[in-house]
Amino acid sequence: MSDPSRRTFLVTAAVGLARIAVAEDSTLPEAIRKLRPMTGGIQPISGGERQARIEKARRLMRENRMDAVLMEGGSSAFYFTGSRSNEVTLISRAGPGSWSGKADLAPKILKDQGVSTGKLGVEERVRFDLVDQIGKELPALDFVSADPVTAGCRMIKSRAELALMQRANDITIACYRAALAGLREGMTQVELSSNIAAAYKALGVNGDAMAIFGKYTAFPHGSIQPQKLREGDLVLIDDGCTVEGYQSDVTRTVVFGKPTARQREIWDLERKAQDAALAAAKPGRTCESVDAAARKVITGYGFGPGYKVPGLPHRTGHGIGLDGHEWPYLVRGNKRALEPGMCFSDEPTIAIYGEFGVRLEDCMYITEDGARTFTKQSPAIDQPFG
Repeated sequence: MSDPSRRTFLVTAAVGLARIAVAEDSTLPEAIRKLRPMTGGIQPISGGERQARIEKARRLMRENRMDAVLMEGGSSAFYFTGSRSNEVTLISRAGPGSWSGKADLAPKILKDQGVSTGKLGVEERVRFDLVDQIGKELPALDFVSADPVTAGCRMIKSRAELALMQRANDITIACYRAALAGLREGMTQVELSSNIAAAYKALGVNGDAMAIFGKYTAFPHGSIQPQKLREGDLVLIDDGCTVEGYQSDVTRTVVFGKPTARQREIWDLERKAQDAALAAAKPGRTCESVDAAARKVITGYGFGPGYKVPGLPHRTGHGIGLDGHEWPYLVRGNKRALEPGMCFSDEPTIAIYGEFGVRLEDCMYITEDGARTFTKQSPAIDQPFG
């Protein structure tokens, strides 16, 4: 659709209808039915910024001796072009813009842009059969990973990107507040997830969340086992929404009822580990050093060691932007230095199989002075919002 005003009108109309549907659904908690859209005033990424991204990509191509970068749909193509089509997109080191076309025309597009020899950077989501086809028609091409260019551009967020991510995180917190206000004895994890999805619709975006109760909170990726909420259960909700393609990712762990001393102790330990990662995330430090800082708190308590459970069984955080999980990762072995503009989740889970788990997740962005979170951290097990 080429007319921006028409697109805005249709999106606004759709949001309005979705909100009305939620508001009139008497089966939903009142806190969700009272929600209103939080999408007003959102500024999409400008054409000028997208062109600047292409120019940066060309600079990185020169530095990495690539002649062109090939993408096929996905987030990287959207990052440079603003289009969500499944066509292939080519950025040439020599040309002023980008070129797109159907996948079977990729060899012709490359030839037309003078890229029939040299190094072709292939974005990570390009299909193997397409690369194979290009290789047969243009055998003089040398295929290499495009990550130094695509990841090199995308992992450093601009002010406009940070603003969109901030809005997505603000919406997620509003959604979680409303959903957790509707907790009740006997509700299933599916009901809670459905309430969260409905809250996002009322707020004007698409989003969802994993919800798990009791002993199942120890499983970092949840469980499909039927669960009913009981007094004293821990409740964990995790996921986010999308604003102009940019993602949020927030986790809150609370107790339904009064927490036990054990639940409070482990929750407080998790918060200390999250704080340690946040404090360690400074420009020039390595990604693995942030993971090590959080893990040190948890292993110092006696859990672990390393990635063993009880303890922290996965990386402390992942990059986030147009994809919920993207480069770089806060994990042992990643020696990439942190730079201003990088964005990560901060989520050093504590898993105790057979008992419960605690995860607190707030996304952070790196500044010249250190890391700042998009959302206020949870102050206590019975206070999920700062």
